[in-house]
Amino acid sequence: MAGNDSGRPSICPTLRYADPRAAIRQLTTAFGFTEIAVYEGQDGSVAHAELGQGNGVVMLGSKGKGGRFDEAMKNGGVSGVYVVVADVDAHHRRAVEQGAEILMPPTDQDYGSRDYMARDLEGNVWSFGTYAPEALG
Repeated sequence: MAGNDSGRPSICPTLRYADPRAAIRQLTTAFGFTEIAVYEGQDGSVAHAELGQGNGVVMLGSKGKGGRFDEAMKNGGVSGVYVVVADVDAHHRRAVEQGAEILMPPTDQDYGSRDYMARDLEGNVWSFGTYAPEALG
């Protein structure tokens, strides 16, 4: 298995949205992601976008615009993504202030993490917490 010593993430969740521009607004405004890149299709759709959080990246794009990945995902359901954040309570406050749907408020877990859960505008579940698994390299 090839390693990744470049400092770039080696796993990037990839999501499809009916309204990717609304998703980008929510993910940046409510959940604190940073817009890295947004590439448009000729029709103005979002062909590909990259948003960063810490040393991770989530990629997203428009649903129903063709291509092999879009075809493979056409019957896919919602996804769940876990994001490590330093201050769960401050992150949660920001999400609440921006009107995010909170599924679970900040909660101390038996395994030592503090987490909360929110749902994005298209039903994906985002968990934010202090648990940071180590990748074996």
